[in-house]
Amino acid sequence: MYTQACRRLEGVVLALALVMGGVAARADGGEWKAGNRLPDLSTFGLEGALPAIQGKVLVVDFWASWCGPCRASFPVLEELSRKYASQGVVLLGVNVDADAAKMEVFLKDHPVTFPVVRDAAGRLVKDAQIAAMPTTIIVGADGVIAAIHSGFSVKEGPGKLAASIEESLGKAGKKKE
Repeated sequence: MYTQACRRLEGVVLALALVMGGVAARADGGEWKAGNRLPDLSTFGLEGALPAIQGKVLVVDFWASWCGPCRASFPVLEELSRKYASQGVVLLGVNVDADAAKMEVFLKDHPVTFPVVRDAAGRLVKDAQIAAMPTTIIVGADGVIAAIHSGFSVKEGPGKLAASIEESLGKAGKKKE
């Protein structure tokens, strides 16, 4: 009798774990990790215009106005955007501030030419499970996540981001041949 009760309890615990796991997972079952497909960004209710990304290497940078490392990363991101734009790389900034005015002040102090959208509802940042600011995600031209970089250091960040972009461009070039 004790064994049956334990088995029933195990079944209930397993069922609860599956249900809870299903709540946290995306509807398509995907996770934001290298090797998985990037979800359709247009489904997250972002404020602002999304750039055309079909067949391009995409660099998605999650940032916030209160983030010190974000301030340091913005000039680097702008430089990378300018350097690689002619090679089919699109950079997209995703701001997570609840207050649009704070985002605008940041952008006035740190102007960039790449598009910036705002995830005011936090749907995208929640789906991507972003735990640190900034977090930069490199997506290959095939729509598959190639690399995820959490945080930013002036010493190592520029080289790491450039290397991930170069690797994604190399893969895109090999597929065209």
